[in-house]
Amino acid sequence: MTAKKVESTKTEERIHTVEEALSKTEEFIEKHQKIILIVVGVLIVAVLGFFGFRKYYLEPKEKEAQAQLFMAEMYFEQDSLYKALNGDGNYLGFLDIRDQFGLTKSANLATYYAGICYLKMGDFENAISFLRKFSGGDKVVGPMATGAIGDAYMELDQTDQAIDYYLDAADQSNNDVTAPLFLMKAGMAYEIQGKYKKALEQYKRIKTEYPRSFEATEIDKFISAMEGKVAE
Repeated sequence: MTAKKVESTKTEERIHTVEEALSKTEEFIEKHQKIILIVVGVLIVAVLGFFGFRKYYLEPKEKEAQAQLFMAEMYFEQDSLYKALNGDGNYLGFLDIRDQFGLTKSANLATYYAGICYLKMGDFENAISFLRKFSGGDKVVGPMATGAIGDAYMELDQTDQAIDYYLDAADQSNNDVTAPLFLMKAGMAYEIQGKYKKALEQYKRIKTEYPRSFEATEIDKFISAMEGKVAE
């Protein structure tokens, strides 16, 4: 058999295999046509429902939540923490915004603010509870929420947990604002525990990784102090 005939035979076999597969597919579709149509219909309804929900429910809710959040943020900036949390009778506070606008970004941000309010008010357990519920994707607010949990644990004299959260916050975003801030806090917490070598490691990270940060301006004296402690 010549090479051309062999190739022709192989081509015919491939065509036959494809035709056979198509035939089986057609048979499957015919056999399960009703189920397939139902599944496709459900998917279409689900997609349309999602976009409809977002456009006609979630977006208006978001606008309303933002208006309420604006006033609560104003009270927060003024240190009127009770009004920021609970509202003033005309506008909602962070707690009600979180409850009434639960699926919005504003409600999520209200959760963060509520945690910070409780932290400032000395209610550290509630601060931890709310800050843990915050879903932070922001490069600044996310680490700040995590670091604030560390602050609450420090106030509760749970230094190990505080350090864990400080280091987590430092690693969440590689920027000159939050990362060196929480490395410094972690270092100081290690100092409290007498773990001077660990403290030194955090201070050196600030010097090498974030030399342009505010914390780096006086980090040399912290490094020198810890090197002295380690050498003792």
